[in-house]
Amino acid sequence: MKATSDVIVVGGGPTGSFTALNIAKHGANVMVFEEHEKIGFPSHCAGHLSLKGLKNLGLYPLPTKIVENIFYGAKFHSPKGKSFSIRFSQPVTCVVNRTLFDNYIARIAEENGVHYCLNSQVESLIIENFFVKGVKVKQNGKVEREFLSKIVVDAEGISSRILKQAALASSNPHMFVNGVEAEVENIKDIEHDMVEVFLGKKYAPGFYAWLIPKRNGKAKIGLATKTGNPKELLQRLMVKHPIASKKLRATRILRLAYHPLTLGGPIPKTFSNGFLAVGDVASQVKPTTGGGVIFGMTCSRIAAEVISEALQRNEFSEEKLSLYQKRFMEILGFDMNVMLRIRKMLNAIPDNKLESIISFCVKIDLDKVLRKFEDLDFQGKALIRTLRYPSMWATMIYLTMFCSSEISIGRY
Repeated sequence: MKATSDVIVVGGGPTGSFTALNIAKHGANVMVFEEHEKIGFPSHCAGHLSLKGLKNLGLYPLPTKIVENIFYGAKFHSPKGKSFSIRFSQPVTCVVNRTLFDNYIARIAEENGVHYCLNSQVESLIIENFFVKGVKVKQNGKVEREFLSKIVVDAEGISSRILKQAALASSNPHMFVNGVEAEVENIKDIEHDMVEVFLGKKYAPGFYAWLIPKRNGKAKIGLATKTGNPKELLQRLMVKHPIASKKLRATRILRLAYHPLTLGGPIPKTFSNGFLAVGDVASQVKPTTGGGVIFGMTCSRIAAEVISEALQRNEFSEEKLSLYQKRFMEILGFDMNVMLRIRKMLNAIPDNKLESIISFCVKIDLDKVLRKFEDLDFQGKALIRTLRYPSMWATMIYLTMFCSSEISIGRY
C-alpha cells in the first residue's frame, strides 16, 4: 500500500524543515525525507547568520546553546595585509552550531505535526501525465517504496539530482566555487567580536577566506575558490598571509569539510506541475557572501504560503505554483541582481589594486557611512540608501576604475 500525504519535502536541512514547518502550520500533512541518519550531519556550513534576518523569520533569540558567538562587524584584509574595519554599535551577526540549529528547526516542525523519515534516500520522482505525484524512496538501504503527495518540495541542497528529474535547469555552472571549512584551536591575536575576511586571488580566487571566532577559544576558518585546490589554498593562507599566518600558524585543525557554493543567483524556473524548489538547489544564495540560510528560509515561507493556497484550491499546475517565483523575486530579485553585479565587480579587481582600494576606504572614512546601515541580507537596497553619501559615490567610482567595462554603476 502506498503512503500518502499532502506535501513531501526532500531534504531535512533548515530550508526543508522551515518549509515543512510553515506548511504544517496551515494544517497540511507533511513528510520530510532526509538521506542521512541524523539531522544536521554532516555539517558543511560555517553558520554565520545575520541577526536581523533571523528576527525577520521569527527565530531570534535562539536558544543559548546554539549560538557560538555574536559579532559587531568585520575586518577586511588585502593580500599584503592592509586592513579596513566596520564596527556597528549593536551586534549584527552570530555564528551558530549548524547541527544544533538544524535540529532546532526540525524539532519545532515535528512539534507542529511534520513527520520525518531519516536515512531515506529519495531515488526519483513519480511523474504521471506531466505532474509530479510523489517520490520513490529507499529507506535504510532497503527496496524502494513509493510515497504519494499532492506537491513535492525539493530542498535537497546543491546536488540538483531531483531538480533535473523535474526537467528544471540547475544553477549556472560557471558561477560555482568550491569551499573548505575547518574548525581550529590555538588561534592568536583576534578580536572575539569581529569576523575577519581575507580578500584576493592569491588565497581565494573568485571568492574570499574567513575567520570566525567562537567563544570557547576556537574558530571556524575557511575559504572558497573558483580555481585551484581549496585545501592547499587554505594552507597557504594559514602559513603565508601576512596577517592570517600570525593568527593561524600554530593552530590545530579539529575538523575539515568541503562544500560547493553557487553564486549565480536564483535559477530561472523553480516550479513545475506539482513541484517547487527551495534553498540551495534553487540557488537562493547571496552572490556576495555565499550565504543561503536566511534567503533560503525566506523563500521557504513564501513557498509554504503558495502551497497552502494550492491545497485549499486543490490546484497544483505550474501556472498556479508560478506565484512562488513571482513572490520571492519581488522580495529578493533586486538585491540578488545587485549582489551578482557586485560579485562580478569584486572578481574583476586584481590583487595589486586591492591594496589601494582598502587604503582609499580607510582614507575617506567609508566605515562611518556603512555603519548607518545594518541590513546584511538585503544588500542591494542597503547600497542604494548609501548612495546619498558622497563618500559612497567616490568609492563606487574608484572601484569601477579597476573592473571590466561591462560592470558599471549605471546598471545598478
